[in-house]
Amino acid sequence: MPRRSASSLTAALAEDWQEGGFGLYVHWPFCQSKCPYCDFNSHVVASVDHDRWRAAYVQEIARYAELVPHRVLNSIFFGGGTPSLMPPETVAAIIDAARAAWPMANDPEITLEANPTSVEAGRFAGYAQAGVSRVSLGVQALDDVDLRRLGRLHSVAEAIQAFEIAKKYFTRTSFDLIYARQGQTLGGWQSELRRALDLAVDHLSLYQLTIENGTAFGERHAEGKLRGLPEEGLAADMYQATRDICGAAGLNAYEVSNHARPGAESRHNLIYWRYGDYVGIGPGAHGRLSHDGGRHATEARRMPGEWLDRVERGSGESLRAALPAHEQATEFLLMGLRLSEGIDMARFERLAGAPLDAETVRHLDEIGMIRIENGRLCATEAGRAVLNAVICELLP
Repeated sequence: MPRRSASSLTAALAEDWQEGGFGLYVHWPFCQSKCPYCDFNSHVVASVDHDRWRAAYVQEIARYAELVPHRVLNSIFFGGGTPSLMPPETVAAIIDAARAAWPMANDPEITLEANPTSVEAGRFAGYAQAGVSRVSLGVQALDDVDLRRLGRLHSVAEAIQAFEIAKKYFTRTSFDLIYARQGQTLGGWQSELRRALDLAVDHLSLYQLTIENGTAFGERHAEGKLRGLPEEGLAADMYQATRDICGAAGLNAYEVSNHARPGAESRHNLIYWRYGDYVGIGPGAHGRLSHDGGRHATEARRMPGEWLDRVERGSGESLRAALPAHEQATEFLLMGLRLSEGIDMARFERLAGAPLDAETVRHLDEIGMIRIENGRLCATEAGRAVLNAVICELLP
């Protein structure tokens, strides 16, 4: 087989993002209150100058469109923070700016994360009119005591009501739940999950509670004051029960923490997991962009006031750095093995410049941690339960 020239290989890598698609992530950094488990870039402020923020987002979209023009935009995702605190006019202006900046896919997925309070649910009609097609509700628990422990401002009844309103306005709806909470039993989680499935349409995001440094829960845990967290074995049982119950209901785990009916997967998040390109705008937002012959990591300034000032002076970026081939291959592996579909081994080799170690792959296959099908490497059920260890073995 003839060897490819360096120039043809560089060109192929520059277009590698097309394997995953192209999306826009918009970070809204403000919340009504800070949840004790949250380590996202979110801030509680007394007031927001919405006109300035609206103009800043539009300006950043135009700047990135000059950098990577003429791409088909597959998805937009409004995350945070609490994007459902954004005025619908701001959401509409951002969507309109994106449509003007890039040709839009025929059926773009435009998702907005929302909290299920009555105030935010009251904006749903405006978001739908602005062009949002999918809403993801941060329900987090179907238990009022646990909602208060998690610092949530809504009740179970309010969450259910908001979800019913969302289904009237959006063709696609999802909601999040957290399990392995304080004092939670396996039977309690199984009952709660079945109740969630009775409510759900076609997608659920189900996350195990993790204690992060720099959060209120992290401080309490370090002081020995966060009692009642499940032991590791119980948490593992909850994870397996989640997969079993959702699978039996037709919502398979297409990703470690995400369950959907076939065709209802989050298309925007698939861009991340399939290692596509995405623009990230808003305080602290990250991006991955292929241009000038390579893939670059971008990061926006983290503090809201500083980001806003910098955008008005020309750019909200704090970082744009070319990613070496081995870092791209590592990211591709880290993201892709979260998916049930796994990774294309030939694509890994193109990115890394070398194939995965054959002996390591053979060993992991023999002990049932991975499987190889049609040139794709996938983690098995057993492998996904210890995915970090599997990835560590595979990485050179």
